[in-house]
Amino acid sequence: MRPAKGATKDKKRVGRGLGSKGTTAGRGQKGQTSRSGVGGLKRLGMRHTLLATPKSRGFKSLEAKVQIVNLGDLSKRFIAGEVVTPRTLAKKGMVKDGGAKVKILSEGDLTLALTVKNCLVSAGAADKISKAGGKVEA
Repeated sequence: MRPAKGATKDKKRVGRGLGSKGTTAGRGQKGQTSRSGVGGLKRLGMRHTLLATPKSRGFKSLEAKVQIVNLGDLSKRFIAGEVVTPRTLAKKGMVKDGGAKVKILSEGDLTLALTVKNCLVSAGAADKISKAGGKVEA
């Protein structure tokens, strides 16, 4: 079902150049209501509401944060010769998400020879892993 032909008018497109609706774009001449961005804020105390509401400051990144694991925790949960990946860490309950980035830090001591794959590793942690007989693979 549609209205009969000619029963409806097209929406008036104002402010789209000189040919469409003249220089004032249907807003009349000078004054607050002819200007952009000021008219509606004073209505119903809207401006006061906008100023009174707390604003969220700063910057919030959409990229997921890197999950952190310490070497001391690895030596408690893994046995010698095992492969450490984000998925194995998630299975052992050391990180929440096995698909997200994981960084291994050098806090604690490592006595096992472990192979670390697909994890970010700090320089100190990489040194401790290699001293314990393990290796870090990209």
